[in-house]
Amino acid sequence: MAESWATLGVDLHLEPTGSGGLRRGLTDALRDAVRTGRLAPGTRLPSSRSLATDLGIARNTVAEAYADLVAEGWLTARQGSGTRVTDHAVVPPAAATRHHREPARPAHSLIPGTPDLAAFPRTEWLKAARRALATAPFHALDYGDPRGRPELRTALAGYLARARGVRAAPETVVITAGFSQALRILGTVLRARGVRTVAVESYGLAPHRALLRDAGLATPSLPYDELGTDPRPLTTEGAVLLTPAHQFPMGMPLHPDRRSAVVNWARRTGGLILEDDYDGEFRYDRQPVGALQGLDPDRVVYLGTASKSLAPGLRLGWMVLPPSLAEEAAAAKGGVDTVGALEQLTLAEFLTSGAYDRHVRSSRLRYRRRRDALAASVTARAPEVTVTGIAAGLHAVLRLPPGLEQSVIQAAAWQGLALHGLSVYRHPEAVAEQMDALVVGYATPPDSAWAGALEALCRVLP
Repeated sequence: MAESWATLGVDLHLEPTGSGGLRRGLTDALRDAVRTGRLAPGTRLPSSRSLATDLGIARNTVAEAYADLVAEGWLTARQGSGTRVTDHAVVPPAAATRHHREPARPAHSLIPGTPDLAAFPRTEWLKAARRALATAPFHALDYGDPRGRPELRTALAGYLARARGVRAAPETVVITAGFSQALRILGTVLRARGVRTVAVESYGLAPHRALLRDAGLATPSLPYDELGTDPRPLTTEGAVLLTPAHQFPMGMPLHPDRRSAVVNWARRTGGLILEDDYDGEFRYDRQPVGALQGLDPDRVVYLGTASKSLAPGLRLGWMVLPPSLAEEAAAAKGGVDTVGALEQLTLAEFLTSGAYDRHVRSSRLRYRRRRDALAASVTARAPEVTVTGIAAGLHAVLRLPPGLEQSVIQAAAWQGLALHGLSVYRHPEAVAEQMDALVVGYATPPDSAWAGALEALCRVLP
């Protein structure tokens, strides 16, 4: 009988133990189900006749087990309402919760990497989702092409050509679950091609370097100076990862001479340029810097994402690949699409309807006002701090007097303000000037919290 199973009306499997006889085994199994929450308070149990039939045991055995648990207070039995789990809350063992405490959240965050999530265009996105779902063919909900939905790839090819100067065809676009998946795919492809080294910038995101190392690729850093990342040391590396339109986090575009130099290196050696265009839509005081990919689509892999323009939780990114690489990338991604079809169809509709452009324009205006307020407040209240890297993007670099970065970060924590110092983004082997600075994501707080976050920042600046 120990191997008998009864499925109660709440999808709970019950297995009476054979230890101590049927009655005791059934009693122990029911008690354990209530104690652990598998049977919730108020759940009605099967009648003793039904459960006995399901288990193949005598009805009296079930009735006696029920009676035992009623006497112990685990169950209640009333005429006309059957046998139910008692309504009092089940308290988990103290050992499970004794030392568990959620970490305190800071009152404000200026850590870069996200837009104002409270400003996500919910109404327009919902309209686009409804239109997309209403017009989608039924086969759009099947296992998809690993490159992604053709509607989105077509919409992106048109938008990127118009807004970023990217030379793309739908066949060379691969949709990904954000930038990280794109980098994983490229790491796999590069390694399979025999590449062993991908050069990176002196300042950047450690998780990106880790993804490349996980693929078995070395990630030496390139020098950085007042003209940006210096590609001249590149020799036999198989690829280089750059943020040429708006270096992250330093905030300056790659100098035109160096743009030409890195493309010439790729042509000469057969290397690839991985272009991370993470926030290319946001510029304020200068003309937009077009994508590097437009200079040589055969040598540049263009990487974009909706994480900064819309929200990272959408998990929507894209690669525009050289034709010779597109099939390999799709194969490395897998046999079927791994990004939700409905999200892809909605973004395609959002792009083609003009809603995306409208959202970017309104966001650009709002973020510019924040940037101006940040620069004015810091200049007025902390004249020893220099604000740089603000001609574009969603963050600023605040250069501090030498030796103050860590003390300012600690003071910010006391103020309930989450901040990152520049040292967080420095490559361990960086060939670049060591400097103390803060990287301030002024797009991160919602509008309601922006003034408080800016005030907290100014209080901790020297």
